[in-house]
Amino acid sequence: MKVTSLHSVEPFRTLDGSQIREVAGPASGNAVNQSLAEATVPAGGATEEHYHRVTEEIYFFTQGRGFMRLGEAERHVEPGDTVVIAPGLRHKLWATGDEPLRLLCCCSPAYSHEDTVITE
Repeated sequence: MKVTSLHSVEPFRTLDGSQIREVAGPASGNAVNQSLAEATVPAGGATEEHYHRVTEEIYFFTQGRGFMRLGEAERHVEPGDTVVIAPGLRHKLWATGDEPLRLLCCCSPAYSHEDTVITE
């Protein structure tokens, strides 16, 4: 059994500009077909609008307040909200509160820079 502590993982920046700490996935050697990471958008910050060619994502918001665009739809997001993002669907996040917007992001197949297309 391999247990990975979120706080022991070095963060990195994804192509959309969010900070990621990946706790499961091919890079960490504990998952093959998917990845799980905590993503952080700093207070007042935003990601670049983008989509993934083949990856389906699930966002589960855990901290902060924000605004999300998914295709043409837009709405506020907060802790406890879940959004499923289909492959090929453009999306963007804004952290609108006084604290960072944090979310768990599950990707299947696992996240890769090569699958990410920036649209702005």
